[in-house]
Amino acid sequence: MARWSARHPWKAIVGWFVFVVLCLGAGITAGNNPATTKDFWVGEAGHAESMATDAGLQRRPTEHILIRSGSGPLDSAEATAAARDVTARMTALPEVADVAPPVRSKDGTALRVSVVMKGAELDAKKNVIPLLDATEKAAAGHPGLIVEESGSPAISQGVNDQRGKDLSLSERLTLPVTLVILLIVFGSFVMAGVPLLLALSSIAATMGLAMLASHLMPDPGVGTNMILLIGLAVGVDYTLFYLKREREERARAQGRLSPEALVELAAATAGRAIVVSGLAVIVSTATLYLATDVIFSSLATGTILVVAVAVISSLTVLPALLVKLGHRAERRAAKKAARRAERGAPAVTKRAKPEGGRVFGALMRPAQRHPAITLCVSVLVMLAVAAPALGLKLIDPGKDTFSRDIPAMQVYDRITAEFPELLVKHEVVTRSAPDRAPEVRTALLELGRRAQSDKLFAHNAEPVLRTSEDGRISVLELQVPHPAPSDPAIASLHHLRDQYIPSTVGKLAGVDTAVSGDVSRGQDYVHHERNKLPLVLGFLLLLTFVMTAVAFRSAVIGLIGVVLNLLSAAAALGALVLVFQGTWAEGLLDFDSLGAIASRVPLFLFVILFGLSMDYQVFVVSRIKEAMEHGMTAREAVLDGIARSAKVVTSAALVMVTVFAAFVFLHLTEMKQMGFCLAVAVLLDAVIIRMMILPSVLLLLGDRAWRPLRPSRRRTQNIEPAAPSPH
Repeated sequence: MARWSARHPWKAIVGWFVFVVLCLGAGITAGNNPATTKDFWVGEAGHAESMATDAGLQRRPTEHILIRSGSGPLDSAEATAAARDVTARMTALPEVADVAPPVRSKDGTALRVSVVMKGAELDAKKNVIPLLDATEKAAAGHPGLIVEESGSPAISQGVNDQRGKDLSLSERLTLPVTLVILLIVFGSFVMAGVPLLLALSSIAATMGLAMLASHLMPDPGVGTNMILLIGLAVGVDYTLFYLKREREERARAQGRLSPEALVELAAATAGRAIVVSGLAVIVSTATLYLATDVIFSSLATGTILVVAVAVISSLTVLPALLVKLGHRAERRAAKKAARRAERGAPAVTKRAKPEGGRVFGALMRPAQRHPAITLCVSVLVMLAVAAPALGLKLIDPGKDTFSRDIPAMQVYDRITAEFPELLVKHEVVTRSAPDRAPEVRTALLELGRRAQSDKLFAHNAEPVLRTSEDGRISVLELQVPHPAPSDPAIASLHHLRDQYIPSTVGKLAGVDTAVSGDVSRGQDYVHHERNKLPLVLGFLLLLTFVMTAVAFRSAVIGLIGVVLNLLSAAAALGALVLVFQGTWAEGLLDFDSLGAIASRVPLFLFVILFGLSMDYQVFVVSRIKEAMEHGMTAREAVLDGIARSAKVVTSAALVMVTVFAAFVFLHLTEMKQMGFCLAVAVLLDAVIIRMMILPSVLLLLGDRAWRPLRPSRRRTQNIEPAAPSPH
């Protein structure tokens, strides 16, 4: 592939950008297929929602308009007039299904008007804008009052707006820092721009492909974040590895090889490593599909697509660009040489810079001189960082955990302060034969009475019982005056499932009963993730071992890769728990602690980190194996291979850390946690794992680490020096 691209550079370059445009065009033409509510159904809560939806009794998207005084006591007549105005405006909107009568707060300081919207829950965030506009107009018509609106649709719209601003901020932070790092590495704006150009074009192509893929697997709206996050990281990394290898070959050739031959040499080494690394990331990420979760499936699809496209760009358009840049450099060098000759100045020969520097030499020195001690100390440090992970608590972050910078969340807090019964709703759903409807109704009403006598449930809100026309499905709504992630709200769910249902409707034979609602959705999702984690992790470890062992034909190298990846993931998880599960770092990183870790983060961390860690493992071990194939001893090869790859691995790690760290500045706590743990993991992996632990282990094992599963058929390619291009 590199040879063809090098010999037909313009075809490769034009072909690549045509591919990007076609991908984007196809995606825009096909459109995006968003996930629906049923795609998120999990566990008992999902079963309950499925039964309710079959009867048309599913939860409806609801907005609440709060009417209160700007100062002083609430004027009852003026508040009532404002409520009538709001009701009239909302009733006239085609997006509204029903408007409830005004409800006065317990202390009489506020009125609430509840508005039920048409359509599904997830569609409401797109249709809520007219309702917000109507509320704003009503507020303008009653300047003596404060009229404001919130609800799940308005909050979802606010979260979407905030996510868009956050992504824009992360791009403004990431791109300049990445460019600076690349400038330091290459010392040239042109060479620094190549990795960014290819990464951004790979992201653009993947956006289009992801839209097409959404028609096979619905998009829950998080795939774009992952494409940007991973695409910039691996896109720059793969290009960086290839560019550095081409530069190294050029310095070694000292003008004796043409740009085409240099590209071919780089492809035989760095190009092969990029393919192996990309396949490793893809295979590792594919284990997320085993979680059978729409969000993880979307994350996996986005990651797999962007990595595959980044690999393709590194094998096609990158060699072509390098050839064009190589010829440009030759022409400039020829002109400089001609000017020196005219002046009679001697020719200047640049000496190749050493691969490692003082910093990398200092980092490697402990492993080189005292491998056993370095190994023990490094492992103990990593285990100490990982120790807090033993106290890991998981939570499914709901709307109560969203940033209070969102205006709808501020209004939500004021509404729930006046009407705490709106915080949580449990929905008990039953399915039975139609002739048993009276019996089921009696049992559900008894369940409601028992729940109301429980201090965990709202006492000032009567249970609401709804039954389908055919009498098969019934839904009992119970209010809880506690936030969804709180211990009292979770305890109320346990009381409901473990005590009240078994003693009432649970006694009826042939009646299918399940509980849904804000708390049960979160609890069932966390339980689902806990159950899937061992399965995903088991396959992840197996596939990582097999991929590494086959790539390097050594079971020992495969085992080392698995253990080191586990160590870096555990350390990152420990650091995450230490920082985000407590409150001491809230001011430092600008977040409100959830007292737990978002349930998706650990699984996501293990899978993505295993894939990304394979980048460094593949590139470092490839250089060591290459040195051994050239006749070095195991010890010499380890020191030479790590020294040669240290600078480029560290530079790539800095790019990744920059990309991931930018997500710490976002508002969504879950995204902060993901960005933080990945940044920490990559940093630990590049510095402690690859510069201290890996060389220590390989030096201690010596030749035993390289015992092949089968004899290697691959031999080092000897490419004859091509005649230098005419200047």
